[in-house]
Amino acid sequence: MNTMPEQVLGVPKPDWMSDDLSMLQDMAGRFMETEIAPHYDRYEKQQVVEREAWEKAGAAGLLCASMPEEYGGAGGTYAHEAIITEAIGHTGVDGFGIALHNAIVAPYILNHGSEEQKRRWLPKLATGELIGAIAMTEPGAGSDLQGIKTSARKDGNHYVINGSKTFITNGQNANLVIVVTKTDPAAGAKGTSLIVVETDEVDGFERGRNLDKIGLKANDTSELFFNDVRIPTANLIGPEEGQGFVQLMTELPQERLLIANQAISMIERALAITIDYVRERKAFGKPVIEFQNTQFKLAELKSEATMARVFVNHCVEQHLKGELTPTTASMAKYMLTDLQCKLVDECLQLHGGYGYMNEYPIARMYRDARVQRIYGGTNEIMKLLIARSL
Repeated sequence: MNTMPEQVLGVPKPDWMSDDLSMLQDMAGRFMETEIAPHYDRYEKQQVVEREAWEKAGAAGLLCASMPEEYGGAGGTYAHEAIITEAIGHTGVDGFGIALHNAIVAPYILNHGSEEQKRRWLPKLATGELIGAIAMTEPGAGSDLQGIKTSARKDGNHYVINGSKTFITNGQNANLVIVVTKTDPAAGAKGTSLIVVETDEVDGFERGRNLDKIGLKANDTSELFFNDVRIPTANLIGPEEGQGFVQLMTELPQERLLIANQAISMIERALAITIDYVRERKAFGKPVIEFQNTQFKLAELKSEATMARVFVNHCVEQHLKGELTPTTASMAKYMLTDLQCKLVDECLQLHGGYGYMNEYPIARMYRDARVQRIYGGTNEIMKLLIARSL
């Protein structure tokens, strides 16, 4: 590739992009190119990224970069996670599920867990010995988190968990799962609690099949089943039961910003490879880029992508200051993923018939992009949340 994804828009580096983060950007990009990309077709075929890749990422300092050093992390901030996540998108290895592990699962433990829980779990998440997942969605409850049925009944100094989850990212690999449960089914949202299940240490836990998805094939996405799974009460996140819904609402803005970071990195890659393609591809005796339609279309897409990149950088800055509102995070998630799907579709069109061939990267991006408008809360839910601010 001649055009580099991170340079295709020409947006100046944001103020929060320190020399340290620029070095991380280079290192993370090289790691994805050399350690993940050469094996990625195999990961897609087997529909899971091997644990060895996770352990290599841990050894390179790419797991839990935003966790404090005292818990085995790199002592960074969300900016570090944004850089690592975008390196995944710029390299086209979007199914490598470390972004969820790093920027969604680990923060629940850091921000809401006890000191003992942090010391017990975070260092192992940082090495890849533990791979994290969060089990929210159920067969009958997607974006409606209040509608979950999975229960955790107290029995002495244990909880007994029963229920099932679906669409769980990292579901085949994960051996640390944060389970959204009802500790008091009669109390609605106030009866929700988060409980950590270490899957290697319990009976009654089963993984269902690795779900056959349209895209993100390399990312294992699974059903999980809990049949009288006994978990020590010490695995409850937070000082008391019933805090789960508040904890979820606290962390979801970062998850939505993360999805926006994923979107902008694919947007930049799609533009870069399409610009290279239309420069080289000839039709009617001249390069496709010399046609006015191609120029106008790419002008539109670059303009929209530039505005999106500036907005994402702004949102990261707000988040680093602790000022990112749930409304703005919802805007970022909805606008960026809508643009991602639109732009990838337009870039595929500029590839002509070759864009529909799996050997071309744009075809994989077309498949991989679509779920972004669904998970992390559907874009329809994002609009509802934004509407409440009017």
